[in-house]
Amino acid sequence: MSSIKEKLWVQIFIIYTRYMIGGAFVFASLIKIKGKRFTSVSGASEPIDTAWHFFETMYQSGLYWKFIGIGQLIAGGILMTQRYAKLGALFNLPIITNIFIITLSYYFAYTPVITGLMLFANMLLIVWDWNELKVIINLPPIFDRKKRFEKDKIWEITGLILLLFTCTYRVLVDRYNIFFWAGVCFLVGIIGFIIGLRRKRIYYPKEST
Repeated sequence: MSSIKEKLWVQIFIIYTRYMIGGAFVFASLIKIKGKRFTSVSGASEPIDTAWHFFETMYQSGLYWKFIGIGQLIAGGILMTQRYAKLGALFNLPIITNIFIITLSYYFAYTPVITGLMLFANMLLIVWDWNELKVIINLPPIFDRKKRFEKDKIWEITGLILLLFTCTYRVLVDRYNIFFWAGVCFLVGIIGFIIGLRRKRIYYPKEST
C-alpha cells in the first residue's frame, strides 16, 4: 500500500473522490436543514410501499428530516476539508450504507448503481487511511509522516472553497440549477488541480506518476 500511496495519479483520485462524495452529501443536506422536500410535489398520495411516500414520511417528521441533513452536512463537510478526511470517511460510511439499502428497498431505477458506487468509494477511502484508522478496532495505528502531494495545502483551500460555495448556493437559492452548481464546482476543481500540479513541480519533484 505504501508504494501505491506514492503514485501521483492515485493521490489525485483519492483527493477528488473526497470532494465528490462530500460535495454530494453537503448539496443534499441543506435542503433538509431548510425543512424542504427533495421535490416540489408531495408524496403523501403515493402508495405506501413507494419511495416517494417513504420520503414524504421522513419530511413530515420535521426534526428527523433536519437531523438527517445536519448529519450529512457534518460528514460531507469534514470529508471535503481533506485535513480531517479520515474522520469524514468514517462518519459517511453508516450514512451512505443506509442510503444504499434504502435504494435497494424501493424502486429507484438505476439509483442503486450510483449509491453502490458511492458506498464502494467511501470504503476505498477508509482502506486508503486504514493504517491510522485501525485504532478503532483496538489495533496499534501506523502514522504516515511522509510529505506527500496529497497533503498539500492547496487541497484544503480548494475543499474549503467548494464547501463554502455549495453551502452559500443551496442556502440562498431555492430553485437551484444543478448544472450551474456542478459547473462551478468543476471549474474550482480544475483551478485547484492546475495550481496543485504547479506546486508539485516545486515541492514534490520526486513523487512518481
